[in-house]
Amino acid sequence: MTLEEKQIQIVEEFGIFDDWMDKYEYIIELGKELPIIEEADKSDDKLIEGCQSRVWLDSSMEGDKMKFVADSDAIITKGIIGLLIRVMNNETPKTIATADLHFIADIGLQEHLSPTRANGLASMVQKLKMSALKAI
Repeated sequence: MTLEEKQIQIVEEFGIFDDWMDKYEYIIELGKELPIIEEADKSDDKLIEGCQSRVWLDSSMEGDKMKFVADSDAIITKGIIGLLIRVMNNETPKTIATADLHFIADIGLQEHLSPTRANGLASMVQKLKMSALKAI
């Protein structure tokens, strides 16, 4: 599945829900499916700066594709990083670095987050893309 197809799938999944409380519950459920970073890897260099919660992100290469693992101490934030990883996992660094993550606007995520969480979302996207740029 391409990065674009993954985004379309997420938009369709979120389209099932009429109200944002249901969408938040779904985000929390998605966080439970997140590929979790090892406790030993929860180091300061893997913390995403700019997030209200503590979010750790690690990346690796498998062949020419990137793999991400993460964790957060907040359930909503864990779901948000889980959504981002779902879209960017198993993609080439170039695809990730140049990706237009339109699904965020399409599902209305940013406008339904507090300003501090919205800043955290932007920081997560930036960290994922910087990881990809370093791998190019």
